[in-house]
Amino acid sequence: MTAEILIKFARKGIILSPEAYDLIKNSKNPINLSSEIIVKLKSGNYSKEMVPVDVETLKRMEGIDLGISPKVEESPKPQTKATETMASKSEEKAIEPNKPEIEEKEIELDKPKTEENDIDLNKPKIEEKPKETPKPNTAYLSEDVVRIKEAEVSKDVEIKYKRNLTESKVKFDKFKVLKDTSNKSYTSGEIGNLIEYFQNRYKKLSGILSKRPELRAWQKINEITDDQTDLNLIVMITDIRTTKNGHYLIEVEDDTGSMPILVSKDNEELYRAANNLMRDEVIGVIAQKRAGQGENRLAICQNIIDPGVPRKDRKEVDFGTVFTSDIHIGSSTFLEDAFVRFIRWLNGDFGNEEQREMANNVKYMIVGGDIVDGIGIYPNQDKELAIKDITLQYDEAARLLGDVRSDIKIIITPGNHDASRVAEPQPAVPEKYAKSLYKLNNVEFLSNPSMVSLDGLEVLIYHGRGIDDMVMGSNDFSHERNDLVMREFLNKRHLAPLYGDKTPLASELEDHLVIDKVPDVLHTGHVHINTYTNYNGIHCINSGTFQTQTEFQKIYNIVPTPAIVPIIDVGGVYKPLDFNK
Repeated sequence: MTAEILIKFARKGIILSPEAYDLIKNSKNPINLSSEIIVKLKSGNYSKEMVPVDVETLKRMEGIDLGISPKVEESPKPQTKATETMASKSEEKAIEPNKPEIEEKEIELDKPKTEENDIDLNKPKIEEKPKETPKPNTAYLSEDVVRIKEAEVSKDVEIKYKRNLTESKVKFDKFKVLKDTSNKSYTSGEIGNLIEYFQNRYKKLSGILSKRPELRAWQKINEITDDQTDLNLIVMITDIRTTKNGHYLIEVEDDTGSMPILVSKDNEELYRAANNLMRDEVIGVIAQKRAGQGENRLAICQNIIDPGVPRKDRKEVDFGTVFTSDIHIGSSTFLEDAFVRFIRWLNGDFGNEEQREMANNVKYMIVGGDIVDGIGIYPNQDKELAIKDITLQYDEAARLLGDVRSDIKIIITPGNHDASRVAEPQPAVPEKYAKSLYKLNNVEFLSNPSMVSLDGLEVLIYHGRGIDDMVMGSNDFSHERNDLVMREFLNKRHLAPLYGDKTPLASELEDHLVIDKVPDVLHTGHVHINTYTNYNGIHCINSGTFQTQTEFQKIYNIVPTPAIVPIIDVGGVYKPLDFNK
């Protein structure tokens, strides 16, 4: 405790007189009292010179309880000092990262380590009794998870890596935003916009499909003659139903007309493929037309062709990128201790020598939505909130991310819990709700979805609500195997093809959820379950969460895999890191 108090003051440029130090050390809660004194010293009319702070100076501070207790430290109360502070500031302006409010809620990260102790957060848990969390199913993690353990680190780890104190000299001149829909909403909500939206979707995807060898001779529906039997079509699905004999009858259309296509149950392979078709997606169809005219013409499907993706070569990068999402800061189920371990690892303060070297190579950090828990997202959410003000949630996010070393660029996109519109595409989180985050250096705010080039590594970032529609629409998909859903996104070249279901989509004049450009990495979140697959050379990553199971997730039997952080390491190799204790 002695070293901890002295280090805490020394790092803020404050020297204590021996009498003042003894007074603080013998108080009921030395760590909390130290934080309160630092706040007063940094914000009040006290000397800014490096002169010892004596007892008389402490006694003149208003609102500071210097009561001394001969007993050992009291057990922590269920509500943290940080929570009390934030609750009392719900009407105040956003907390700036360098201001005293952030210091007041500081987490102790730099406690000297011994073999006997582990990370000491010096903050009580929000829950009085730990809840039993169901064991996550990690059977589908295709790579060995590397558990990051504490190792001996130099006790004089410099604070120079703290973002709020040191400006980075690293240039991100090779970082490029390839796609960002923020401030590009042109819809008025009229029926004409909806028509243009679907026309744009069809135009984009038909352009991709027309390059497939099987569809080079494709034609429009109104070009089909009465005596023609062989059909090559590019169409949008308007309806799918099952006939009384168990076949699929698919209603399709293009911009010239519509017609029905039958998928026979006797063609087992084709029937399985048709099982994953969805309304509003655009596909290629090779079919045999039966005799008939107008509405009576019927075609028997021979092949279904997805837009698909070509194989991509692996990018040999010389830096690391970590992928996170669904941090849910502000929730009482947010795993703050695990998140702090992750940040400490990024800063080189945590892990063995090899793991710290891996951290040192990290240049980019992706936050793919739901950085905070939000307000009123689901029924009775307020009962699970530790911070019940959206601005204060973002302030807390700024406090935590403000500790990430300054030579890492952080890219933040919104999710359905963030302060952005619900309908996709979602614009970047507005500055008026997250002023403190916007004040951090090297933070880039983009839309959901968005696409970036990280020194040539092209990453498509999508929060992932479209996963819900895929899971609800097919027995072949599940939240646990969302890696299969990501493969299907790539095959369909669309992130949420079903319009008007679980995923709210804005009827923009352009469909921004079409995957125009094939990425090197597809990164999703939303379902809180970490998975990975490599499909045609494309890394498909769901980064999981930093939140334990919520009451809402229990209803749907969703068991998270928290505190697992994927990384694309030097050489373009995928590795999942486990920050659970």
